[in-house]
Amino acid sequence: MLTQVEQGRKFRALHERDRAFIIPNPWDIGTARLLAHFGFEALATTSMGYAFSVGKRDNSVNQQQIIRHIAEIASATDLPVSADLENGFGDAPEKTAETIRLAAAAGAVGGSIEDATGRENDPIRVRAAVEAARAFPFTFTLTARAENYLHGRPDLKDTISRLQAYQEAGADVLYAPGLTSKEDIATVVNSVDRPVNVIMGLRGAQLSVPELSALGVKRISVGSALCRTALGAFLRAAREMSEHGTFGFAKEAANPKEISEIFAA
Repeated sequence: MLTQVEQGRKFRALHERDRAFIIPNPWDIGTARLLAHFGFEALATTSMGYAFSVGKRDNSVNQQQIIRHIAEIASATDLPVSADLENGFGDAPEKTAETIRLAAAAGAVGGSIEDATGRENDPIRVRAAVEAARAFPFTFTLTARAENYLHGRPDLKDTISRLQAYQEAGADVLYAPGLTSKEDIATVVNSVDRPVNVIMGLRGAQLSVPELSALGVKRISVGSALCRTALGAFLRAAREMSEHGTFGFAKEAANPKEISEIFAA
């Protein structure tokens, strides 16, 4: 296994290349190992995907559960892991800093902090998260998220202003989930001087890796999309059985031999 110092250095270097890389989001140990098998270079946790996997709504899992989940994902493979830390589990800067330290202790070499609090015009500051990240004896890549588009506020100008503020606060990567057009993504990329993460897998967002690379995007995540895709297949199968009494869904099921061979490697 790579040390945390080596993983931190490797993860940061991925953001310095001249093309975008995909950082997919597993929701448990098995999916983390499957993604590693397919050659991805880093992983990111998904708070929504994890919440769904334990039968909870999004944003209803507590800090302790999330940290335990991060430790499981980080221990599943040799890949660098960036943690979805929601809003830091509290508005106080001290709470945000504590969350960053706990994520690092769990094995993460990166993490994202959201600016949404549920209260209009009261975003979380990321400065405390930056200060906590800089205190580690390894490179911790901090991502700051501007949540406007996920909360019904598609204001590109305000989103850019927020990202620029987070840049000035020291964030390493900037992220505005919900951007879907080439024009908006390019505008964000050209408005900041830090690597930009873009999420794919949302409805309306169908850009390819080459297209996003050409726009200057450095990192592409998929959030809960993989988990929701799996759950979509599960729901269709459950409805087929309950409503029709048939089992055609099995034609699309994974081959157990293939899965077993991957896990045995």
